[in-house]
Amino acid sequence: MADNSQRQGNYSCQVLEESQESSSAKKRIGLLGGTFNPIHQGHLMVAEQVYEKLCLDRVDFMPSNLPPHAEHKETIAADKRLAMLDLAIQANDHFAIEKIELDRPGKSYTYDTMDILTTLHPDNEYYFIIGGDMVENLPKWYRVEELMQLCYFVGVQRPGYDMPSDYNIIYVDSPQIDISSSYIRQSVNKGSSIRYLLPEEVRDYIDKEGLYRD
Repeated sequence: MADNSQRQGNYSCQVLEESQESSSAKKRIGLLGGTFNPIHQGHLMVAEQVYEKLCLDRVDFMPSNLPPHAEHKETIAADKRLAMLDLAIQANDHFAIEKIELDRPGKSYTYDTMDILTTLHPDNEYYFIIGGDMVENLPKWYRVEELMQLCYFVGVQRPGYDMPSDYNIIYVDSPQIDISSSYIRQSVNKGSSIRYLLPEEVRDYIDKEGLYRD
C-alpha cells in the first residue's frame, strides 16, 4: 500500500528513495494511461523523463477501453492503437504495454484497474503518470481517496495548467511539448504533414492503414 504523505514537490531518484519506506525488492513500474489515438512524441518524452528521473524499472503504456471522463471521445479499434504503440516503443527496452483495460469490458476506472494490478502483482510498486489537466480534475475521480493508497501519482508539467493540488503528488519536471492526438488526427484528415510529431514507424502505419481520413 502506498504511503502518500509528504510527497508534494519535485523529486530526483535519491530524494524519492529517501522519502519512501517501500521494500527495495519491489519493482518500480510507471503507468501512462490514455487512448493513444495515436501515440505521439509527447507521450514518449513524458514516459522517458519520468523513467529516468524517478529511477523506475519500466514504464508501461496502458491504452484505455472507454475512458470514464470522456463520454463522447471516439477512438479507432484497439488492435490498431496497440499496433501503433508497439511500433513506437519497440526500440526502447524499458517501455512495455499493459493491456488490462482493453481486456475488461465497460468503462476504465483507474481505481478498479489499480485494485486488480496491485492484487495480481504484489511485488510491483506503481507510479501512475498524469498531466496537469488530470491533476486539476483529481477530486472528480472515482474513489480517489482509496486510489491514492494503491499507487503513487506522478504529475508532469503540461502547457496551460496549474499544478497545485490538495492531493499528494510527486512532481516531475519535463520539457513542455504541446502535441495532441486530436491535432494529429485533424492534420491527417486535412492532408497536412505530421512528420516529427510521432515516430516515423507510426506515421507510416497511419498512411498504410488509411487511418483518420474520414
